[in-house]
Order: sequence, then structure tokens, then C-alpha cells
Amino acid sequence: MAVYVVMTPPAGNNAEDIRFVRDGFTWLGFLFSPLWLAWNRLWMAAVLTFVVMALLSATGEKLGLGWAGSMLSLLVWLYIGFEGQNLRIASLRRRGWREWGVIEAGNLADAETRHALETGEESEEQPALPRIVPDASLARPPQTGMALGLTHTPGRP
Repeated sequence: MAVYVVMTPPAGNNAEDIRFVRDGFTWLGFLFSPLWLAWNRLWMAAVLTFVVMALLSATGEKLGLGWAGSMLSLLVWLYIGFEGQNLRIASLRRRGWREWGVIEAGNLADAETRHALETGEESEEQPALPRIVPDASLARPPQTGMALGLTHTPGRP
């Protein structure tokens, strides 16, 4: 089961613009780090990732590390793979979005259904329960006879 973070838009926007961000490793972020960041409108992170990957590769080549220098970029790929979704959530928070909560579901459609059911229950007003007033005429008269067990007879010590 996957965990989805539900982000609600700022107050002025439509409530149907809710975003579900899957929490966990992102393979596209790992394989295509700068492109994935740019696709998700994380422009500064995309540029920074590209520059860091280029510097690590160039430094490795300059030091004569060969293919190991290029593999230093793997650290950046892993970071984006593991933390890419958290970068998306942080970007949404900076833009005024709020975290509604976390939903565990098998896929995105199930997460949307669970969210709709949970918010639907909160928005419906439950009818007031009928007030129960006891009727004294229907009450049993007090028992004054012998009692079984460890109780005593009322009025006697």
C-alpha cells in the first residue's frame, strides 16, 4: 500500500484542485533528475541539480577518476529519487498549500475515493437525536420486599 500526502489549495482556489503526492521513492526522479524536477515546476532545484551533476562529473574527470567521477552523480540521482516528493510538498507549502492529512491506499484512484468519503462525512450535518424524556407514570414502583443476594431490604439496617 502506498501513502499519499493530501495537499489542499490556498483559500482562494477551487477545492477540486487538491493534490495527492505519493510519499516514497520516485523512479522517474531517480532516472531523469533535472527533467523530473523541471516537469514538477521545481525550477531552482532542477538547475541546481544539473549544475551539481556537471561539476561532479567534471571534477571526477579532472582528477583522473574515469568512470568513478561520473558515478559521483549517482549520489545526486539517489537524493532526488528518495527526497523528490518531499521537495514537491515543500514547494506547495511555500505557495500557500496546506497539508490536509495522509491517506494509505493501493493507488491514486483509491486515495481519491477515500479522501472523498472522509470529507463527505465531515461536511454532512447529522440530524439531532430525539430527546428522550422519561414518563413517570410508566415507571415501576419501588420494590420493598425481600431481596436476594447481598443486598439489604430498604428501610432496615
